[in-house]
Formats: sequence, C-alpha cells, structure tokens
Amino acid sequence: MANEGLSQAVSGEYALGFEIDIENDTIDVGLDANTIAFISAKKEEPEWMLELRLKALTKWESMTEPHWGHLEYEPIDYQSISYFSAPKEGIDSLDEVDPKILEAYEN
Repeated sequence: MANEGLSQAVSGEYALGFEIDIENDTIDVGLDANTIAFISAKKEEPEWMLELRLKALTKWESMTEPHWGHLEYEPIDYQSISYFSAPKEGIDSLDEVDPKILEAYEN
C-alpha cells in the first residue's frame, strides 16, 4: 500500500509550481570512468582531482550496499541516473542569466 502511494507521488506531474524550462547540457545516464572524466573536464579540475575521483570510483565499485534496520526496498540502480546537468551557457554576471530563471526567483 505504501509503495503504491510512493509510486503515484514520483510518477505524477510536478505540481509545486517551480519549473524552469531552459536549454541544458545533460549527459547520458550511467556512472563509469568516462562519466567521471567528462564531469572533471567540465569543471576544469586539476589532474590530481580526476585521479582521486577515479580511485574513489574503483573503490565504490568493489563495495556492497549495506542493509540496515531490516528495511525492504528495491536496490538503487546507479546506472539509471544522469550525474551531470548544467545550463548550456556559462554566465559571468546576472545580466547574462536567462530571464526565465530570474523570474522564477522573483516570487
């Protein structure tokens, strides 16, 4: 019964009124070394940071998910998530912010 309510809540249309339709750069779903390298390059991170993130990914991939509290839930599908999304164009000042975004914060 609780799962039915949860399914309806997450699959229904967003009803809270905060939605901004702007052009964005979103990568495909999935998490692997290529995803990490792409995000690191987008953020213009130093090489040591990329190496640290790749090392962490390798460690994470070898881990098993803990099961605490005798809870029953479906496993998280980490490969069905997009790990990067950002507006297509960078900004240097508020004058460059998409008017749709500014309008959303006026209310």
